[in-house]
Amino acid sequence: MTVIPPPLSLTTPPLPRSSATRQPIDRIVVINDLSHPMGGASALAVQSALGFAHIGYPVTFLSGDAPPPKGMGHRAIETIGLGQGRLLDRGARDALITGWWNRAALAMVRHFIATRDTPGTVYHLHGWSQILSPAIFAALAPVRDRLVISAHDFFLVCPTGAYADLSSGAPCTRVPLSAACCLAGCDRRSRMHKIWRLVRATIQRAMLDPQNSPPILAIHAAMTPGLQRGGIPAQAIRVVPNPVVPWSATRIHAEGNRDVLFVGRLEQPKGPDLALAAARAAGVSIQVVGDGAMAAQLRSEYPEGKFAGKLDPAAIAVLASQARLLVMPSRAPEPYGLVAMEAVRGGLPVVLPPSALLSADIARIGAGVAVEPRDTPAFAALLRRLAKDDCAIRAMSEAAFAHGAPLALDPDDWLDRLLGLYRERLGDVASSRACPSMSACAGGT
Repeated sequence: MTVIPPPLSLTTPPLPRSSATRQPIDRIVVINDLSHPMGGASALAVQSALGFAHIGYPVTFLSGDAPPPKGMGHRAIETIGLGQGRLLDRGARDALITGWWNRAALAMVRHFIATRDTPGTVYHLHGWSQILSPAIFAALAPVRDRLVISAHDFFLVCPTGAYADLSSGAPCTRVPLSAACCLAGCDRRSRMHKIWRLVRATIQRAMLDPQNSPPILAIHAAMTPGLQRGGIPAQAIRVVPNPVVPWSATRIHAEGNRDVLFVGRLEQPKGPDLALAAARAAGVSIQVVGDGAMAAQLRSEYPEGKFAGKLDPAAIAVLASQARLLVMPSRAPEPYGLVAMEAVRGGLPVVLPPSALLSADIARIGAGVAVEPRDTPAFAALLRRLAKDDCAIRAMSEAAFAHGAPLALDPDDWLDRLLGLYRERLGDVASSRACPSMSACAGGT
């Protein structure tokens, strides 16, 4: 495989091909709350494990949940899990305590490191806010020099993970854990829940030590200022866009289709209710793919909607080929929006909120339109107009298919980029052992 970096506006420069790249990788340890691809972070964690195993690397997947009974579909992947549920699925007292500090997660990772770690083992942490808790950073302290961390959201620095008022969707410009941050009523549940989040973020900051952070992999360049505002130095941030497999290898002829398509978890942050309300007001047909806590409520309130439930990628691709456009009406800022890029690269126009970090990129190439999804009249007016304008849909479809590729990485390029970072970490460790000081390397005393 060859590393083919996307445009410099979206990523950091390619890693130097030095002696660090020749360090052997004994094992890749992928760590994530979930071992099932329920959302973007868990899907990417699982995808990376499968990808590394496929090209010959031994992989261990450490998770907070119960791993799939038959494994992850590749014999080179070892799965170890706690068998715990997400915080939202637990009792209040259990969630309160384990959300701050999950002792079982600490013990699991410490035991693995004590019994299985080697100088050539690298660790990649994806998600921890739903099960593993800030205790994961303490557990990984002994292997910090061989660790990389993916920032799929802003939970590394922001107590709510979104840099936004979760009630109104307004962007937040406060410094995390500052007095202004602590006083802000930005949690959508309650003031007490915000206080709980503040305590967790304080524990996390103490364990992570952002100023001396391991490499942080941002999925979009626009995340960089927010990560820096939270104390992570610029030199620790690497931009590695998500891998994307288009829903279609040929252009979707969206101008001949009629359905609006929503793909995502049926949960409040993703805004499926906003999509259904706008589609009803616009008088357009909507296809809803996904499952979640709001599923029964939405089916009852919007019987005209076509609810497909959770589908595999191949089945989603079939529905995408029959869609006129994709809507991604997230209430909170989306650092990336995987479904938006799966649509764009296949030639399916996208309607998304201005707060989505991909919004400016998609508008720049003419592949979609931004609208505030909470503004139902404006959202509905846009859907109504696009339902009648075949020329506009065709123009967006052609622009998406022609110019969308540089906004993401192909899966093989993504794996290569990650392997380069892992080898860099192993090279740094080897260099520090062989050359404990600059003066010694220079022949000094």
